[in-house]
Amino acid sequence: MPLTPTRTRSILEEINHHPVKKLGQNFLIDGNIVKKSLKYADISLNDTIVEIGPGLGTLTQSLLDRGARVYAIEKDPSLAAYLQKTLAHKFAKKFVLSVGDALDSPIAGLDISTFKNFKIVANLPYAISTSWMELVLRSELPDSLVLMLQKETAGRFMAKPYTKAYGPISIFLQSAYTLIHAHTVSKGCFYPVPKIDSMLLYLKKKTQPYLFGLEQKGLIRHWFSQRRKQLKGLVTDSERGKNWLIACQNSGLGITARPEEVPLYLWQNL
Repeated sequence: MPLTPTRTRSILEEINHHPVKKLGQNFLIDGNIVKKSLKYADISLNDTIVEIGPGLGTLTQSLLDRGARVYAIEKDPSLAAYLQKTLAHKFAKKFVLSVGDALDSPIAGLDISTFKNFKIVANLPYAISTSWMELVLRSELPDSLVLMLQKETAGRFMAKPYTKAYGPISIFLQSAYTLIHAHTVSKGCFYPVPKIDSMLLYLKKKTQPYLFGLEQKGLIRHWFSQRRKQLKGLVTDSERGKNWLIACQNSGLGITARPEEVPLYLWQNL
């Protein structure tokens, strides 16, 4: 069962742990949000789940109780020790916990040669959300993502062209995943209470996901760093660049458009 505010405070006192702001340690205390996460993820017996930053294990235990196999990574040693004590013994064959940074191990040490089909369900540490997401989009993709994010970050993830929030991460993520559900989560659902609301996203892998290479990503980031420039002033005088500008013209977009106006399919064509 999800932890109440009182029980959360009690556990933190028992293990002498003070939430670390820079690690985004705001613990979920609303059982309805846990249930919604499980519903979105459609957990079945023996599903393989990756969880990032399990904290006190509220979501973790719910996943394990459903019969899932959970690979989790927790950066805070004291929280990892608590999880080892409370969950690792009880779910010895189902719970694999790593202590470390999710930016070094974005899928928590999961061996994708053994478990090709997996899902990610996580209340993400807000400070690493975008960097972590880019790492996940490099190789083997999870079948689905159920992610708790800072509302502003979720807005960037799902932003559309012609908006200020639209940028490189919008392009990279939406080229591989389709948004199925988005649910706003009040800041009051966490302890300690953060300054802003969150959002729960459910994303499903596309039938034919497109993954950008490192060179492509670097170019897109570079152009967005000059987002007020027109495409004709950004494209180098190369055959590929000229052909892409022609494609933009043929699409009706035009070469005087700016990066934030370019739709996904044209970025992929580039």
